[in-house]
Formats: sequence, C-alpha cells, structure tokens
Amino acid sequence: MKALQIKVYGRVQGVFFRSSIKEKAENLGIYGWVKNEPDGTVLIVAQGSENSLKELIKWCYNGIGGARVTKIESEPIEPREKIEKFEIKL
Repeated sequence: MKALQIKVYGRVQGVFFRSSIKEKAENLGIYGWVKNEPDGTVLIVAQGSENSLKELIKWCYNGIGGARVTKIESEPIEPREKIEKFEIKL
C-alpha cells in the first residue's frame, strides 16, 4: 500500500473535478479524500496500489472535459490505516 499527496493546478474548481476524481478513485480501489484549496488548486490524499495511484495521476490530466490541468505535484506520504473510503471534503 502506497500513499500520495497530490496537488492539481489549473482550471480544476467549479467543473465537477472533485466528484470525477472520487468516482475514478473508487473505480481504481483508492482510498482517501479530495478538496478544493483557497488558492484555486485541488488537493488529493490517496492511498492504494502503486499502479492505481499512477493511473489516477495520469487520469487527472485527461479526466474531465471542463477541467484544464496545467501541473500536478505529488509526494509520498505515510499510509493512514483508518482510511476506508474515498470522500469529498468541503
């Protein structure tokens, strides 16, 4: 089990990006959460298999028509045992 903190830059708020991320993460068997940040980015904490996490990052660039992702930063974090689903945080 791997875990990443992912920050997504671009036009990613107000275009159903978080709900699309949630759906994709659930399909990939990834647990964690996603939320909008005050600076206009979207922050994702995700844990799952290494391949699933790579697929999620790849999907972020092409996932939803209204979004325009310009950059993604990711860094490994310690997996959290208590995460059992993927949710949207407000």
